[in-house]
Amino acid sequence: MAELEAPHQSRLYSDLAPLYDKTFAKFFYARERTVIKDLDIPKGAEILEVGVGTGASFPAYPRGCHVVGIDQAPLMLAQAREKIAKNGWRHLEVMEMDALNLDFADNAFDYVTAFHVVTVVPDPIRMMAEMRRVCRPGGTICVVNHFTTESRFWGPITKSLDPITRRLGWSTDLKLKPFLKDTGFTGCRAYRFSRFSLYTVVVGTNEKE
Repeated sequence: MAELEAPHQSRLYSDLAPLYDKTFAKFFYARERTVIKDLDIPKGAEILEVGVGTGASFPAYPRGCHVVGIDQAPLMLAQAREKIAKNGWRHLEVMEMDALNLDFADNAFDYVTAFHVVTVVPDPIRMMAEMRRVCRPGGTICVVNHFTTESRFWGPITKSLDPITRRLGWSTDLKLKPFLKDTGFTGCRAYRFSRFSLYTVVVGTNEKE
């Protein structure tokens, strides 16, 4: 059997860049804004957002902090830079970078966030390891993502779609509990805004040995 195409095809997401803000971004922003507000980020905080895309979340960050957004899709980053320039956001910057190989020193950030990215990268466990590496001890890590349901009925159906969605750039076969166990991020809080929400918010303190 031929190997499935891995998610996180930067060319695909660059191709989507012109439409992203008019479609997905509008759907995601309200959730991201609420999550960022709930983080209660203090002045002077250093923040990394992994998979920043076109910078849809940017308006939600307080101006008193410093935010670095990374992504591998050049056209999306170009749109993010246009937003920064247009709004005069001096507390924001973006860089082209691989989420699986972050070019930052250990313990460089107070907060590390990732919105709707975990199931896009080919190795979410490694991505989380990198996020924890660059987050200082006692810092905050926040992930918002869709995870495969544990339902005996819907679970197999969702999993069966994975070969198709992988070719579109994301996976539908990632369960929350195994993900948290494999990443060692077990002391976090996981919740949804409502019982009908497709997305789970995972937030907690970065504990290091």
